[in-house]
This record gives sequence, C-alpha cells and structure tokens, in this order.
Amino acid sequence: MMNDPITKVMQDASEIVRYDEVGIPLYIREGLLSSYPDHRALCHWHEDIEWVQIRSGQMNYYINGKRVLLNAGEAIIVNSRQMHYGYSENGQECDFICILCHPKILTANSVLYQSYITPVLSNPSLEYLHLKPENPEDTEALQTLPEILRLKKEQPAAYEIEAAALLSLLWCRLLRTHPMMPDGNTAVSQDPDLLIQRDMVSYIYSHYSESINLEEIAAAGKVCRNKCCQIFRRYLCQSPIDFLNHYRLEVSCHLLNTTKMSIAEICTACGFNHQSYYSKIFLRTYHCTPRDFRKRAEVLPT
Repeated sequence: MMNDPITKVMQDASEIVRYDEVGIPLYIREGLLSSYPDHRALCHWHEDIEWVQIRSGQMNYYINGKRVLLNAGEAIIVNSRQMHYGYSENGQECDFICILCHPKILTANSVLYQSYITPVLSNPSLEYLHLKPENPEDTEALQTLPEILRLKKEQPAAYEIEAAALLSLLWCRLLRTHPMMPDGNTAVSQDPDLLIQRDMVSYIYSHYSESINLEEIAAAGKVCRNKCCQIFRRYLCQSPIDFLNHYRLEVSCHLLNTTKMSIAEICTACGFNHQSYYSKIFLRTYHCTPRDFRKRAEVLPT
C-alpha cells in the first residue's frame, strides 16, 4: 500500500512499485488514508514484502479476503504476492508508515536466501503477521519501523545500507519469535474464489477505459453475475461496478494532474459514457468537481 492516491497497477493487478532510488528495491513513506478516494487504496499485489505501522487512528487491512483491524501502535507485515489494501470503514483519518522491500534486499547470499527467505515467501499459511505493542516479541519490530522512516527523512550518508540492514535484522528476529517457516505437516489449499477475484480485478484494470458491464466482469472469472457480486462483496466490500468506478476515478485524477486533456476527454478516456455522471460521482467521492480538483493541483507546490 503506497502513499500515492494514484497507485500504479498492472493488468494482472500487480502494483508497479516506484522505489525511492533506482536500483535499490526499497520504498519508505509516511501517509494518510485521506489521500485515497473514499479512504480506500486499490486492491493489488506485488513481489515486495510490505510493512505498515499505524501512528494514529485506525486502518482496516484486507489480505486475501481476511480483514484485520489495525489500531494505533500496531503493525502488519504482508507476505509477498498477497492481494491486499488498506481502508477506513467510517472515513476516519489514519496516519501510517509504509515500507516496501523486495525480498532480495534482505540478503545477497544465495544459501541464506534459500534457507531463510524463500520458504517464508512460499509458505501458503503465512499471508501476514499482525504485530501488537502488548506482545513483548513484537516490541523490537514496532520500534524499528519508525527508525527506518527517520533514516529516510534525514538521509545520512549510506542510509539505504542501514535501512536494509535493519530490515534484515528484523527478519531474523521475527523468524525466531513467530511461526514464519512452513510446517510440512500442514496442508493449506488456496481459496478458489480468491483466484477468481484476482482474474476479475485484473480484467477491470485492463479494460477500465472501455464500456464494460457486469456480465463481462463475471465472464472474466468464469462465474455468473450473482457469484461475481458475492465475491466482490466478500473480498472487497464493494459491488463490481463500484470497484470499477473507483479505479476509473483514480485514473481520472492522475490525468487531471498530469495532462492538459479536457475534462470531456478524460471522462471518455476513463470509460465514463456521460460527463454528467462522471462529475456526479467525482463530486460525491472527492467533494469537489473535476475542474476544481485540477485547479487545486495547479496551486500546490511541486
């Protein structure tokens, strides 16, 4: 979950992670849920391990259909390749730290990687870890994530090396205190509806600019319309069309901020058939018109 209201998502629903420095697979940010439309990030996945810590407020976090309530002081570690996003059910503000690191930054030694990282990444029973301040074994992790953010903000010489080293040390400590390695005696089968959901979300990300309907979204998952709606409600707490419009709005915001396209052109490019409908749901979501949104962006400092 990146602190960018215009999250870049590929056609297979994987997020394009824009690392802080080219060639260093590390992303460190502080963010506010209010920077996302409806206080809700896009549903996505990526190869990176995600670390999110709540500084104030609350965040509901979705991982593969499971919902975790994160309170102030708590953190969640999301394993690689998990469908996830953060959101607020009541529009409450949430101030959080978000760190993404590609697994390869944890160690360059292939033997150590195969011994202590690959098994965790491929562990089907480890979708996430929920860390709480009342658990003594979580204390170090909860203290380390703000320290990594401090390094990013102050940027002392070679801060990237220290940040990567802290993440490696944290990984080591978590391996000792949490059941991260796979248990050979436990068979875990992936929910087939989760795979269907990924296919339907991927279809929306690929075809949002077209005039698509519920039948086509359902067909992408090879299910009927009712099943399609059930899966979206179960995993995303939204109807398929609401999810489609949510993504279209995010893309339109990006175009309003970065292009000179007219509002009518943006409306069409994002798949909306009528500018009046586009303006209506834009106002309902952002509490301003597309034109006002563009004007605000023009006066913000770069």
